[in-house]
Amino acid sequence: MLLNTDITRRVVIATEETPWTDSPLPGVRRRMLERDGDEVARATSIVCYAPGSRFAEHSHGLGEEFLVLEGVFSDEHGDYPAGTYVRNPPGSRHRPRSRGGCTLFVKLRQMEAEDRGFVRIDTASAPWSPASERGLLVMPLHHAGRESVSLMKLEPGTRLEPHDHPEGEEIWVLEGVLEDGHGVYPKGTWLRSPPGSAHAPRTRAGCTFYVKTGHLAAR
Repeated sequence: MLLNTDITRRVVIATEETPWTDSPLPGVRRRMLERDGDEVARATSIVCYAPGSRFAEHSHGLGEEFLVLEGVFSDEHGDYPAGTYVRNPPGSRHRPRSRGGCTLFVKLRQMEAEDRGFVRIDTASAPWSPASERGLLVMPLHHAGRESVSLMKLEPGTRLEPHDHPEGEEIWVLEGVLEDGHGVYPKGTWLRSPPGSAHAPRTRAGCTFYVKTGHLAAR
């Protein structure tokens, strides 16, 4: 399957309007955002586990990154409630499950081979840091090579200065409504801007979003 694989094109998806598709595992559904491959694929998806769902043990040859959006995700290494950011590096293995059900924002097979660190961050309790621009708070999640991942929070009425992304940018809106000169992005919007793109983010009532930069030019 090839879905939104051309990184030279801007992609905006209102995921809450996107239909669910069943995975091969009963009780696990997906909203596919980008995909290059079949069941073993470079992919970005929203994944929903029904209560009691589980996967058999499996490995992640090129890594797995996810943010728990709702519920509690579990594996043999621990329990990860809503707000937990997780990175399982290339070659890692686990047995995922969810007792009460959960929803995840998931990225598969998108890590460099040398990025070997495990990451577990409870973003519900981790501190925010003020950025250089007024009204912007940042929570760094990971940095390796060109790739940088953070949560960003814009206070109500914030307008950031125009800036460009020579190596592209990916955004997932967690709360509120983000805007720029290209459109309006409510909660649940996935936005991928190509290398060389530029924008000036703003918000009226405030918003929080996941942002990843630097990873698209490496593809």
